[in-house]
Amino acid sequence: MSATTLVLVRHGETAWNVEGRIQGHLDIPLNEIGLAQVAWVGRRLRAESFDAIYSSDLIRAYRTAGPIVANPENDIIRDRRPRERNLGVLQGLTGDEAVAIQPAAWKAFKSRAADLPLAGGESLGEFSRRVVDFVEDVRDRHAGRRVLVVTHGGVLDAAYRHATGMPLSAIRDFPIYNASVNVISHDGGRWKIESWGDISHLPQELAMDDT
Repeated sequence: MSATTLVLVRHGETAWNVEGRIQGHLDIPLNEIGLAQVAWVGRRLRAESFDAIYSSDLIRAYRTAGPIVANPENDIIRDRRPRERNLGVLQGLTGDEAVAIQPAAWKAFKSRAADLPLAGGESLGEFSRRVVDFVEDVRDRHAGRRVLVVTHGGVLDAAYRHATGMPLSAIRDFPIYNASVNVISHDGGRWKIESWGDISHLPQELAMDDT
C-alpha cells in the first residue's frame, strides 16, 4: 500500500493573531490579510488532488478551506476534532492580561506539563490526545490516500510532535505560520515530515511572522 499523506494547512490571519490575543475555541473571523492569504492558498492547492478534505468547524479554518474546493458545502468535512486547544479562562486575553488576571492558568499553559489542569479548558495532554486520535483516525479511514486538513496552530504543533516523537515538554523549534502548508506522511508503520512551514505561495507582504 502506498503512503498516507496529510496536508495540514493553518488558517489565515485574524485580528486576534495580530493582537496576541488567545483564541482557543472562540470563533474569530479572518482579518483582511487573512482573507488575502487564503486566496493564495486556494490558488496553490485547488489544482491538487485530495481524497478527502477536513476542516475545523471554527470559521477561521473553514473560511481558509473554502477557496481550495469547488463546492465548500459538499466538499469539506467540518469536524470539531481538529479545533484549536480549549484554553478555558485564558480565551480572549492577551499574554499580559492573562498574567495579571489568570496567573495560575497562564502558568499551566506556559509550563508544557502534559497533565496540569487548565481552568475551564483542556490540559496539554488532553489536547494532544485529541489531535493524535484525529490524525490516526484519518490515516485509518483514508489509508494510502492524500488528505487535506485545514486547522490551527496548536493542532499543527501536536501533529508535528506526533510525527517526529518530539515530547510535549520540549520547547518548539519549528515554525507555525498562518496560511502555511505542512505535509506529513505515514508509511512502513511510522510518520515522517515531508515538508513544513511552507509559505512560498504567499507574496512577501502576506508572509506574516510566526504568531
